[in-house]
Amino acid sequence: MGWLDWNQIWYHGVMNAAVLLQEARRRSCLSRRKLAQRGGTSASTLSAYESGASVPSVSTLERLLRAAGFEAEVTLRPTPPTDERELTEKIEALFSFVDSLPRRQRGPLEYPIFGASVASRR
Repeated sequence: MGWLDWNQIWYHGVMNAAVLLQEARRRSCLSRRKLAQRGGTSASTLSAYESGASVPSVSTLERLLRAAGFEAEVTLRPTPPTDERELTEKIEALFSFVDSLPRRQRGPLEYPIFGASVASRR
């Protein structure tokens, strides 16, 4: 990926373009038509973006957010592993650790009886 191809990043999940555009338009008090005009697109295209029927490119999203007076922040964070074997190993290691913890013997479990008065429990 070259330096000029940064706007071809795919986004999904937490970064939802539809929600970002809806919120930016709501907070800017702009109509869909006015934001589309300021952002250089049509109201029907903006509607498709806001409904999730179409996903704007990163550069289009940035342009529309700026037209509404906002900008998005993007950060990188590691994703949890999706390898099932690795997850299984981590879970087994956790169970082994829990099993190795010292245990205390306790007496009978005491708990309040729902709906009973203090006097009736004695």
